[in-house]
Amino acid sequence: MSFARRIVIDTGVLVSAAIRPESVPALALEKALLQFEVCICDETLAELETVLIRSKFDSYIRPQLRQELVTGFRQQVTKIAADQTVTDCIDPKDNIFPALAEAVDAELIVASDPHLTDMHPWRGIPIIPPTAFLVGIR
Repeated sequence: MSFARRIVIDTGVLVSAAIRPESVPALALEKALLQFEVCICDETLAELETVLIRSKFDSYIRPQLRQELVTGFRQQVTKIAADQTVTDCIDPKDNIFPALAEAVDAELIVASDPHLTDMHPWRGIPIIPPTAFLVGIR
């Protein structure tokens, strides 16, 4: 399935969606998957997998189910190389999200990380939290 509109979603939103299926981040992810081409890269996928295997999430959702969620997510998104170098974010590990957005010509970034949302807009790309995405983007 290919959409004309591409977006990037940060790891915090994806993790919240995975551990709280009725949450605003989960609803935002569902909307994104239905209406946009959600783009990831090797680095963002690796971060998602690394974060979701942490034992602190065991009380929310079983490890096996978390891995199944990552596998299912991987099948619904578009993986593209983030070949851009970005150093604008105060947290260096978050630079991958604007780099990916620039590489894929994303319409926006959905993020819960304040290091990212504080950059809004970045080079003309809106960086908005899940709630704003749900109510403001059609």
